[in-house]
Amino acid sequence: MAKKSDEEYRAELTEMQFWVTRQGGTERPGTGIFNAHDRAGVYNCVCCKAKLFSSTEKFNAGCGWPSFADHMNNDNLRFLEDRSHGQFRTEVRCSQCDAHLGHVFDDGPTHTGQRYCINSASLDFTDESKA
Repeated sequence: MAKKSDEEYRAELTEMQFWVTRQGGTERPGTGIFNAHDRAGVYNCVCCKAKLFSSTEKFNAGCGWPSFADHMNNDNLRFLEDRSHGQFRTEVRCSQCDAHLGHVFDDGPTHTGQRYCINSASLDFTDESKA
């Protein structure tokens, strides 16, 4: 996949999507469109459309961001150590376009024990009937 320039991403994304995915920002808790979203389908990277999360793995963690127990494809995510803000976290990025997605924590109440805490602004959604 050819790498896009910041100008190309700015033309395609909203200001919030650009800030989150290209500059590593975080939307305020409870403000994202996919936080309480419960339709069946696939959550894709907003920048490159890579398939990231299935709605079957989504759960309400009460944290204010969409949360997932697991991801769809190991090849579409990469993980980086994040020691910003005086914390030790694992950042989640799209391996296809390097978009910042959110973080993963080992405190999930699900079958994986993980909680992928993902910014709505980094996601696009494909309804199950169209997936």
